[in-house]
Amino acid sequence: MAADTGETAEANLTVDELAARAGVTVRTVRFYGTRGLLPPPEIGPRRVGRYGPGHLSRLALIEELQHQGLTLAAIERYLRRLPDDLSAHDLAIHRALVASWTPDKAEQTPRAQLERRAGRALSEEDIDRLAAMNVLERTEGDAGTFRVDPGLLGLGVQLLDVPIALETILAARTVLIEHARSTARELTRLFHDEVWGPYRERESDPEEVEAMKSLSAHMQPMVVQALVTAFQRSLKQELRATYGG
Repeated sequence: MAADTGETAEANLTVDELAARAGVTVRTVRFYGTRGLLPPPEIGPRRVGRYGPGHLSRLALIEELQHQGLTLAAIERYLRRLPDDLSAHDLAIHRALVASWTPDKAEQTPRAQLERRAGRALSEEDIDRLAAMNVLERTEGDAGTFRVDPGLLGLGVQLLDVPIALETILAARTVLIEHARSTARELTRLFHDEVWGPYRERESDPEEVEAMKSLSAHMQPMVVQALVTAFQRSLKQELRATYGG
């Protein structure tokens, strides 16, 4: 796993700050480092390790893969297959697509904890924008607590600083959701027709049963990685065709 994935561009977080932002313990951060799941920090003055956006994005991706039920060994294999030059934003795209496989869930989050996870103070305008993007909901009767979608929080916070009108962001979100659903529908149909159908005819064979179980366990991350790669390449082609370069 390459260390140069954009982590050092703004490596200004201590290990304690990184753990608080990611919602994990310092021990977990260090454990992932020893297993090679996280690149080493940038060593600053007084030999203090500093972490950046790439470390935070990688921790979020690991968390989502764990939510999918992948073992640590499977997560290591998944991360090793990623390109060496992925930036923090590239990792965020991977994480967002992985999160799309997880059932919708919201967490009751006090404002202080929300701001810790966001890594910044949130104004009322920020809260309104996050609510419009369905990142969070205000809790009735408790102005200091919110129902937060952890899978969208990181992306929503990043969009707060993007100089694009909220209406444009929501329109882009609609396009992504519609096309993602269409892709999921076609992939499901293909799996049902080409894989599940023939398997049903051979399900009395123990080896076939085990093969299907193995395929089911690995299919989601494989599909997610294929979608990310295809989307990134298509986006680069479209941007090149539109703006040149």
